[in-house]
Amino acid sequence: MNIIFVAPPAAGKGTQSSLLVEKYGLIHISTGDLLRAEVASGSNLGNSLKDKMASGELISDDIVLELLKNRLMQDDIKKGFILDGYPRNINQANELNKVLDELNMKIDHVLYLDMDKTLAMHRALGRQSCPKCGKTYNKYEEVFKPKVDGKCDDCQEDLISRTDDNEETFNTRFDTYLDNTQPLLDFYKELNLLSVIDNSGTPDETFKRIEEVII
Repeated sequence: MNIIFVAPPAAGKGTQSSLLVEKYGLIHISTGDLLRAEVASGSNLGNSLKDKMASGELISDDIVLELLKNRLMQDDIKKGFILDGYPRNINQANELNKVLDELNMKIDHVLYLDMDKTLAMHRALGRQSCPKCGKTYNKYEEVFKPKVDGKCDDCQEDLISRTDDNEETFNTRFDTYLDNTQPLLDFYKELNLLSVIDNSGTPDETFKRIEEVII
């Protein structure tokens, strides 16, 4: 079972990916993680990437695809995988298809976590985390609220919020994402691979809807 996950900001893609990994043993592949791992390896490519990333230079599609192909060739991928953050556009989708054909693989499902922008903003602006243990909360979501407002349940540390989370920046990120992503969704809809998942409920409710599609 090979899945591409597509979701706007604050839609809970990370949570759903973790649930799929835990229950079905799928391998989670993030292109950002692949780049960081290559840098950490100290290879010639990794050193080159380190300089590019430090300067804010965009990493070429060819390099990302090469790293992704190498990851897809590893033995543990036979369990199935989740692609997170790739492809981002139709050109990348076409190049990915070529690589998958070469490796005798295919995408089984493209899952789009659909949710109302107001709800997504509520989730994003309510996010808090513990600077000590990393546990995450949401001051607006009843199921994710800390027991004591502003305090970590485990460490009793003061919770912190992302400094860039505000209504204006979120609106920009959300709208830009939708504009850029719609052609990709149309592409996978034409291939009969796209499933739109209602993501307005709890994480467990969303996961149940995902399972109804993939099983």
